[in-house]
Amino acid sequence: MCGIAGFIGQRWIEAHDAAQSIVTEMGNRLIHRGPDGSGTWIDEQHGMAFVHRRLSILDTSPLGAQPMVSRSGRYVVTYNGEIYNHREIRQQIPRDWKGESDTETFLAAAEAWGVERATKALAGMFAFALWDRKEAILTLGRDRLGEKPLYYTWRGNSNRRTFIFASELSAMRAHPEFVPEVDRDAVARFMRYNNVVGDSAIYKDVFKLPPGNLLRLNYPNDKHVISPYWSFSDHIVPEKERSFINNESGAVNSLEDLLGKVVDQQMISDVPLGAFLSGGVDSSLVAALMQKQSQSAVKTFSIGFDEEQYNEAPHAKAVANHLGTDHHELFVSATDALALIPKLGTIYSEPFADSSQIPTYLLSQLTKEHVTVALSGDGGDELFGGYNRYQITQSIWPKLSRIPVLPKRIIAHLLQSVSPSTWDHLANRLAPHVSAFSKWSNIGEKIHKGAFVIGSNDIDALYTGLISHWDDPTKIAIGSQESEIFDESFLSEIGHLGNAERMMALDLMSYLPGDIMTKVDRAAMASSLETRMPLLDHRIVEFAWTIPADMKLRGNDTKWLLKQLLYRHVPKELIERPKAGFSVPLDSWLRGPLREWAEELLDETRLKEQGFINPQPVRDIWNEHLSGKKNWQHRIWTILMFQSWMEASHLS
Repeated sequence: MCGIAGFIGQRWIEAHDAAQSIVTEMGNRLIHRGPDGSGTWIDEQHGMAFVHRRLSILDTSPLGAQPMVSRSGRYVVTYNGEIYNHREIRQQIPRDWKGESDTETFLAAAEAWGVERATKALAGMFAFALWDRKEAILTLGRDRLGEKPLYYTWRGNSNRRTFIFASELSAMRAHPEFVPEVDRDAVARFMRYNNVVGDSAIYKDVFKLPPGNLLRLNYPNDKHVISPYWSFSDHIVPEKERSFINNESGAVNSLEDLLGKVVDQQMISDVPLGAFLSGGVDSSLVAALMQKQSQSAVKTFSIGFDEEQYNEAPHAKAVANHLGTDHHELFVSATDALALIPKLGTIYSEPFADSSQIPTYLLSQLTKEHVTVALSGDGGDELFGGYNRYQITQSIWPKLSRIPVLPKRIIAHLLQSVSPSTWDHLANRLAPHVSAFSKWSNIGEKIHKGAFVIGSNDIDALYTGLISHWDDPTKIAIGSQESEIFDESFLSEIGHLGNAERMMALDLMSYLPGDIMTKVDRAAMASSLETRMPLLDHRIVEFAWTIPADMKLRGNDTKWLLKQLLYRHVPKELIERPKAGFSVPLDSWLRGPLREWAEELLDETRLKEQGFINPQPVRDIWNEHLSGKKNWQHRIWTILMFQSWMEASHLS
């Protein structure tokens, strides 16, 4: 895992010294992603400049340094990520290898098979820029699920345009031709989804390369072409044709074999390695398979809180004790959060407001003290039906959709008339008698969210409502407009799916890369820690869409298949409990130790002067939150994180 950046343009053909200085500074902005070394490469003939910041994982010797030139001299690459099957690829390309790095493997594959076929052969997480010196073609590539980031933009006038790319926006801002201008439409998108979801970025005319795609630029043309080399929708098997129907043990065996192989590949490292462990299904399964294949105790890491309803540390410790891992834990207080929060605006490159960013960063810091690589369980929810919204949608939506609008509005009003804390208290009282209440945590907040979307017209509107923070963000983001984040062709491709699986597909395309992958990548990289996600290996993703839907959601049981596999390694009683998520007691923190910090960022005069956020609705919900009448923590956090990002970017 590293940081990459570069640019190409005619104006830099004779400006070697300037290009060298610029690309070096771009790399310096990415030092957290690669503290172990740096390198640059410049093609004076074409005005091309590459930089690479290195976090040494495989082949820590100079033979693994980048940018790297292929043996023939035709290709040059600056590359971020890990290719887990690179040793298998090497067996298909007979030659004398100089070193052990996966970068050398990729270059050899590109020479032997061409860039697109080589990329298709990769199993891993990656973002790369590859220059074909023979054809004068620049190719950018990004892994299938969007684990690694890659931004690009065109700058300059029509005669002397410059194409710029980078792992993070901070590196782009080091280029003198890059003048940042906030995109108001992106602000609205952020307010709804808590991240700048989709292919656009927070700055105008800056884009993210979509996961599973290649971008080709044939120099000196000033236009590029983007095309997919992989799409998960191509691997969605119709329900009646899916494997393992009426063969549950076969499905569990196949998943164990495949996931065991993936975990084994992802444990390859020349530096110390461990695992995140929350004690939930996904992380416990990954840790169990790691320990099964390890000759020594795997190092595992977890975060805890003093507030009992958020504290999963005891569960993680119980699983660690059962597996025999070398377990480490850190308890997080409001004081720890307060110390971290001023840094959040600089960590995420764009505005980002998933509050679990706080424990994720602190967990990454703890983990980095002991290892350089950590495996995580991310992806299990989206692939195997883990979120509560899937289960609720499957069980309730078919009945709810038949109720007329007026009665639904009355029901919604009644549900919201009871405060979240009162619902929580009632749920705790009823939990011994109502099984659903025993399976969910923070049920008051979920009931209020459900009431908000109860009048949705169709499943896509229901989905949007469930994941929205501000339901009408154009009223909050001044001068903005919203656009659809899913194109019609994709929606058509998943049209045959049931309601719950349709939500999983939408999450895989938007929530996973926009929120989960962004959160983990930036938090880990800010700590110079590499994270690997076995459940997001494309072979696991493809497998998940070949199994029957009821092996994901079975009645009220989420992630059924993953649990059957996990119970072969960990007792059921250590796992079965309400799903809490990786959350923090943000509502009480905002009323207490974070209040002064929040008041400063939410100051009405400050918001008016900046001109991006409408102050009145913000002040209204802030006052309601402080009074305890309602819990507006998520809406408030989006505003605070936008303000924090503005401050860190020197735009306020």
